[in-house]
Amino acid sequence: MKLQFTDRAIEKLESEQKGYFKLNYDIEDCGCVVNGVTQLVLDSEVGDYDLELETNFRPVRVQKQYAVFFDEDMKVDFLPKYHCFMLKSDNEILNPRMRYINRIS
Repeated sequence: MKLQFTDRAIEKLESEQKGYFKLNYDIEDCGCVVNGVTQLVLDSEVGDYDLELETNFRPVRVQKQYAVFFDEDMKVDFLPKYHCFMLKSDNEILNPRMRYINRIS
């Protein structure tokens, strides 16, 4: 899997010097695993995120069991108007307003 960050997304995230980026597939209170929501997380520990995505910025990890919910080639963009990120691919918009969570600061 590949993940490309746009220039706007890199500009927003480049000040984050420490930690590990993760694409977290949150299923808590979603009722079913297929109703999960993707979040971009900066964490101090790798945890059980066992797949590392190829990126043009910094490594991003994903939990292997949720890889099926992602596309092979994805892009992260930052939307200044909404102060959030977007996760998309050529096939679909995976999360139009993806939340960014910094668990370090």
